[in-house]
Amino acid sequence: MYICMCNAVTDHDIRRAAADGVHTFAELQARTGCSDCCGCCEQEARATLDKAVEQVLLQLPVVTA
Repeated sequence: MYICMCNAVTDHDIRRAAADGVHTFAELQARTGCSDCCGCCEQEARATLDKAVEQVLLQLPVVTA
């Protein structure tokens, strides 16, 4: 699912970034460009990143629906 339409960032991109060591929203923005245009996606992007980081830290597999 697209989270950031302006920069074509998907939830998968955010989960992959978290798996690669991204832990903050600023790091996510630098890596993907997510939410650096209109900002409408920031809340969803932050929530997706927080959940992904939690799963990485707990070393749980990411389950997609």
